[in-house]
Amino acid sequence: MSAEDLEKYETEMELKLYREYRDVVGLFKYVIETERRFYLTNDYEMQVHSVQGEVFFEVSMADAWVWDMYRPARFVKQVRVLTFKDVNIEELNKSDLDLPSNDSGFNA
Repeated sequence: MSAEDLEKYETEMELKLYREYRDVVGLFKYVIETERRFYLTNDYEMQVHSVQGEVFFEVSMADAWVWDMYRPARFVKQVRVLTFKDVNIEELNKSDLDLPSNDSGFNA
């Protein structure tokens, strides 16, 4: 497989993943981003731990969707993430997810 073939494959996989994300994002309430993954979920719990001066985060999610193009199944029943890095949790605003109507005259 050439480098060009590999790049084309990865581009196609990323586009497929984006389309899947676009289709499922409206089903979820929260976006959770860690240094390694991006998750969508409706339910999470985060705990901050401190051990011998080191702080780390434990995030647990139920019924989540994970942004990872190398996973054959992106819906997961339970996720537990331990990280020493930042965790960004954002509540999605449902109105931001509404697609604009096609009144602009552009064809999609």
